[in-house]
Amino acid sequence: MTTAQTAPPPPMRLRELVFGAACAAALRAAARLGVADALGDSPMTVEDLAAAVKTEPRPLRRLLRALTCYGVFAEHKDGTFAHTDMSLLLREDDPHSLRYIALWCTEPWTWDAWPLLDEAVRTGSNVVEGLYGKEFFTYLNEDAPESAEVFNRAMTTSSRQSAQDVAALLDLSGSTSVADIGGGQGHVVASLLEKYPAMRGTLLDLPRVVENADPRLREGGSLADRVRIVPGDCREEIPVRADVYIIKNILEWDDDSTARALRNVKAAGGPGARVVVIENLVDDTPSMRFSTAMDLLLLLNVGGAKHTTDSMVGRLTEAGLSGTWPPCTRRPVPPGNPRAPGRSTSR
Repeated sequence: MTTAQTAPPPPMRLRELVFGAACAAALRAAARLGVADALGDSPMTVEDLAAAVKTEPRPLRRLLRALTCYGVFAEHKDGTFAHTDMSLLLREDDPHSLRYIALWCTEPWTWDAWPLLDEAVRTGSNVVEGLYGKEFFTYLNEDAPESAEVFNRAMTTSSRQSAQDVAALLDLSGSTSVADIGGGQGHVVASLLEKYPAMRGTLLDLPRVVENADPRLREGGSLADRVRIVPGDCREEIPVRADVYIIKNILEWDDDSTARALRNVKAAGGPGARVVVIENLVDDTPSMRFSTAMDLLLLLNVGGAKHTTDSMVGRLTEAGLSGTWPPCTRRPVPPGNPRAPGRSTSR
C-alpha cells in the first residue's frame, strides 16, 4: 500500500524536487485519461479502472502508485484504489474542480518553456516569442487552439468558483453601476448584479471572450436588461463610465501593459470613481508555492509577474490612482480557489 509520505531528509527531498516534472506529468496523464471521473465513490480494482479509462492495468497501477505518494488517490491493503480530497479535485463535475487548471499548467508549451527559465531570469523577458515567433496569446489562438480552449476552460472554472466570494465580500452599497474590466465571461459582474437588484453593469473583455458571456448576461438572460457587453482590450481603451471598476487577476502582464490598463481605468472613471483590484499577492497568500510557481510561469510566457503588496501599490500610484490600500479581507478560501479579494482605491 502506498501513502503520502512525511518530509524526507534534505538529500532525498532535493532528489524528489528535481523529479517534479514526473509529478506534473502524472497529474496531467490522470486528468487526460479521466481517471478521477471513472473512479466512483467506492474503491475500484486497477483492472476495472483500466477498463473504464481504456488503458493497460500495469502501467495504470504505476501511475496511480506515483500519485498516491503525494496524496492524490489512495491505495488500500487489498490493492484497490479510492479517492482522496485532492483526487476529487481532478473530477470535472466537482464544484471546486481543478482539472482544467492542472491541464493548463502542464500544456505542451510549458514543457518547451521551462528549460529556458535561466534565459528568462538573465534577460527579464519572456521566452515564448523566441520559441514560437509570436506573442503568447497570439500563438495560442493561431497555432495551439486546444491549449487556448484549455485556458478558457480553466479561467471560466476559476472565475465561476470565486465570483460568489467576491460578491459576498464587496460592499457596493450606494453605487449605481459597476464595470468588470477584463472580466472574462462575466461571472463576477453577474453575481454583483444579483446581489444589488438596482445596479447596472458592464462587462469588457476581448471579442472572442465576451461572445461566450455568462448566459445570464446575454439576450434573454435574467440580467440582460441591466448589463452592457463591450468587446474591447482594456490596454487600448476603456469606453465605459461607472461608479465602480473591478479589475480581477489581470494585472499580471508586462509592466507596460499593466500601466496602460491602469491609466485607461483612470481616464474612464469620473471624479470619485472607485477601483477595486483583486489579486492573490505573492507576499499575502496562503499558497506561496503555487503563487511563486505561477509567477515564474508568467515570466516565461508573457514577461509578467505576480505582484507583492509594494509592487501593486506602486503600480496604482504610478497610474495616478489615489487612496488607501487596506489589508486584504480574508476568509477561508474554498478548495481550488486561490484567488482572494484585494485592494480598493479611488480616482
